[in-house]
Amino acid sequence: MGFPGTWMTESESVVYRVVPKCACSTIGQIMYYSDHGTFFDGDIHDAEDGLHKWARAESQPLINANVKTHQSFAFTCVRNPYTRILSSFFDKICGIQRNGKRYRGNLVPLLIQKYGIEVGDPESGFEFDQIKSFRRFLLFVRDTVRWRRPMDPDIHWSAMSGHVSTFIVNGGQYDRIFWTETFDKGMQQVLDAIEVPHKVTLKDIPRFNESEGHGPKRAHPVEDYFDDLSMHLIKEIYHRDFNLFKYDFNDPSNKMPIGEIDLDEIHAKLGA
Repeated sequence: MGFPGTWMTESESVVYRVVPKCACSTIGQIMYYSDHGTFFDGDIHDAEDGLHKWARAESQPLINANVKTHQSFAFTCVRNPYTRILSSFFDKICGIQRNGKRYRGNLVPLLIQKYGIEVGDPESGFEFDQIKSFRRFLLFVRDTVRWRRPMDPDIHWSAMSGHVSTFIVNGGQYDRIFWTETFDKGMQQVLDAIEVPHKVTLKDIPRFNESEGHGPKRAHPVEDYFDDLSMHLIKEIYHRDFNLFKYDFNDPSNKMPIGEIDLDEIHAKLGA
């Protein structure tokens, strides 16, 4: 199976397992800058050179050899499951993608038809009942995760633990996993642990949020989107994410972690 979703600098200074909706655009640009002294002109996900990616056939032997022997510092970044699933909804379901179209072609019409979801449109200023539609979207997410119907779960809302685990199961080992919520601290710890051709000064790095501005703004506080049933669904889908990455399931308004990530626990539980 190899190492899907894994990126590595061309200098092999660092290896990163991408977790969608967890600052991956910013992290990818930092990696690119650390090698080349400039940012990639465009969405880093579109870069076909300047950064090794498992999706590029020519990169696979290099990534495989590096990760299997743990030659480089390896890390990933995670995010509160409540804010991550909300971000997925507003970006991928409600938003217009960078190609000017809806995400995955017929996905949104399917959700409108089968789940009664509304997404609004740019002409009307994306006006719709966000809370009602989001809760219906959660039913769809649960169906994809639990029964793989009406489709397999998408990478943007499948559990973070699933993404993180493939790296371990196939022979990789993480040196650091940090939280999006304390991004500067976590990313600085990674940069302090590696040597790069071009020095990165985090406070000077812009945030590369490629999904911003393409859809509706969240109109309510996070906790307003989650009633008792929604929280039950969230627990069913993301219980491992809350436990392993130390987030507060009981309080959707608290996006901050409530404990320290235990790398030994993660390797033991996700590597089995």
